[in-house]
Amino acid sequence: MSGTGQDQRYLQASAEYGEALGRLARGYEANTDRRRDLLQEIHIALWRSFGRFDGRCSTRTWVYRVAHNVGASYVIRRRREKTSALTGLDDLVAPSDTGNPERTTVDRQEFELLLAMIQTLKPADRQIVLLYLEDLDAATIGEVTGLSPGAVATKIHRIKNILARRFEHGGRHDE
Repeated sequence: MSGTGQDQRYLQASAEYGEALGRLARGYEANTDRRRDLLQEIHIALWRSFGRFDGRCSTRTWVYRVAHNVGASYVIRRRREKTSALTGLDDLVAPSDTGNPERTTVDRQEFELLLAMIQTLKPADRQIVLLYLEDLDAATIGEVTGLSPGAVATKIHRIKNILARRFEHGGRHDE
């Protein structure tokens, strides 16, 4: 593909999925500065990837696949730099402005707790739950991750139950 076509595809995808990419980056990195760097890495990889995009999947699937590959690589790099306690699946939505400041504060705190719990998941589980939170169906998540739709649905169900139990306990692992 010519540079111009590549640029056009990237600009179109960036405009359409830019906010979702920001949310995904937030799911992978809590620190604002590092999150900006990660988002920049995602955008660079996305632009580069359109040079080899052949249309065998939808643009949406392609964008999420590239973003999550970059995110997973980022997590692995960060893990090497700093050992952190990741939780396995078996161990184991942005708040709206309601006009009620107390409810908004509680919603924001709950949202931050949920993000913190998601960030403790292993990269594969984190990837699935972040795609699920972006309203992708099991088949599309399967295309991105290489899992069967049935396996994705099972993992989503298990992750949701585990996160719900942890959420009830304030994010602690001692449910």
